[in-house]
Amino acid sequence: MPGPTIVLVHGAFADSSSWNGAIPHLRRADLSVVAVANPLRSLSGDASYVRDVLATIEGPIVLVGHSHGGSVITEAASRNPEVVALVYVAAFAPMTGESALTLSGSYPGSTLGGTLTNYPTSADGPELTIRQDLFPQQFAADVEPGLAALMAVAQRPVAESALTEGLPTDIPAWQHAPSWFVLAGDDRNIPAEAIRFMASRAEANDVREIRGASHAVAVSHPQHVAESILAAAGWAQ
Repeated sequence: MPGPTIVLVHGAFADSSSWNGAIPHLRRADLSVVAVANPLRSLSGDASYVRDVLATIEGPIVLVGHSHGGSVITEAASRNPEVVALVYVAAFAPMTGESALTLSGSYPGSTLGGTLTNYPTSADGPELTIRQDLFPQQFAADVEPGLAALMAVAQRPVAESALTEGLPTDIPAWQHAPSWFVLAGDDRNIPAEAIRFMASRAEANDVREIRGASHAVAVSHPQHVAESILAAAGWAQ
């Protein structure tokens, strides 16, 4: 019996290349993998795009989200029986009406706000980026410095509204699909206690804590992240 398709959804200030280290581990397990280019324009719009991608895939799906991507998968997979497992990698798992902003501020520890640059756009309102000089220490403190510097330059801006929009669905996907969580121990974007709270609320099958890991945990610890995804895929089979 073929395994599920793994669908990877990146978060803010990143792109699909953030999964490059984990993908080979998943491919070696003979799993099909799709890395979605998350638009980062709005929670509802991003989720609609991911939902369209999911509709093109036959068979069971393990849906994986990083950071804001966790909010996106929570919305996109709502009421979708083809999504058989969820993996939250240093990611938000909101309840109806909760936003990334409210969840990240619900516990002390995030230093993201002081590193952001805000500038207007004509279509989607203000956009946010992390200052390039502060990006390595804020987002990728345990990533090799040269790579972290490249990530800073290549980061994808996120529309501010994507982080302030509350989860629209009345049935978050984690209420009907089993979940796995990866907690980055030195995450300076999402406080560890916020992740623990969301994992407990979702009654997660497993919470893997990686000590000293930054918010870019899929880049710095791709094998550990892949192991959590593979655990979810194994359960799905």
